[in-house]
Amino acid sequence: MYMIRNQLRDLSIAPGDVVLMHSSMKALETELTPEDFLLELMDALTNAGTLLLPALTYESVTLEHPYFTVTESEPCVGVLPKTFMKMRGVQRSMHPTHSVFAWGANADALTREHIKDNTPVGPFSPFMLLPGFDGKILFVGDILHSCTFMHGIEEIVKAPYVMNKDMTKYTLTDAKGITVNKDYYTHNFKGWEQEYPRIRDILKYPDIRTGFICAAPCTLINPKKLKTAAIERFHEDIYAFVSPVL
Repeated sequence: MYMIRNQLRDLSIAPGDVVLMHSSMKALETELTPEDFLLELMDALTNAGTLLLPALTYESVTLEHPYFTVTESEPCVGVLPKTFMKMRGVQRSMHPTHSVFAWGANADALTREHIKDNTPVGPFSPFMLLPGFDGKILFVGDILHSCTFMHGIEEIVKAPYVMNKDMTKYTLTDAKGITVNKDYYTHNFKGWEQEYPRIRDILKYPDIRTGFICAAPCTLINPKKLKTAAIERFHEDIYAFVSPVL
C-alpha cells in the first residue's frame, strides 16, 4: 500500500534499514490482516533490510515452568509477533523470556549469539546489538512504555531495582531439537512502575521522530543516541525511569 510506504518514508524508514518494531495491531485501525501488514513492512525494507519483533515469553516461561522451545513457545506481546513467528524466513534468538524474531539480511547476525547472555537483555541480545547495525526502534501505537531496549541499559548501569539476585535454571530447545540447560538472572521490578515515556525528555529530533502508520501514532528512536542519553541520565538519577508503586 502506497500510504504505508509514504508514512514509513516520512518517519525516515528506508529500504535496507534495520528496524525493531514494538506494535499494537489494534492501534493501526486497518482492514489489513496482521500478515499483510507485516508483508508491507518487509517489502518496504526489501531483502537488504531487516525487521525484528520482540518474541517475549515471560507469561508462559516462568520460574514455575522454566521451559522454552524456539519453534513452539508463543510470544505474549500481541498478534503481530504471533503472526511473524509463522512467516517464511523468520528466525528466533535463543532466550527463555526475551527472545526476538528477525527476518532479512542481518537476521542471523542479530540473533545467533543471544544464547551467550545470562540476563534478559544482555550485550548479545538483538536489542543491544541494534546500535551496532545503525538500527532503529519503531513503536506502532502509543506504547513507548514497552521499550525493552531500556531494560538493557538498566542492566548496564546496574539499576538496583531491575534484577533478581538469584539465578534460575531454564531448559531451552533450539530449532533442531537440541536441548540445553542454562542459568539466567531474571528481572524483578516489584514495587516499581516503569516510566519509559520519559525518553521524550532526553532525546530531540532527529533522534526521536513521530508520525503515523495507518491510523496508529508512531515513534521512531535512534537506539545509539538513546543509549548515550539514557546512561547520562541514569548517572544523574538512577531512578530516572521508574516511579515507586504507591
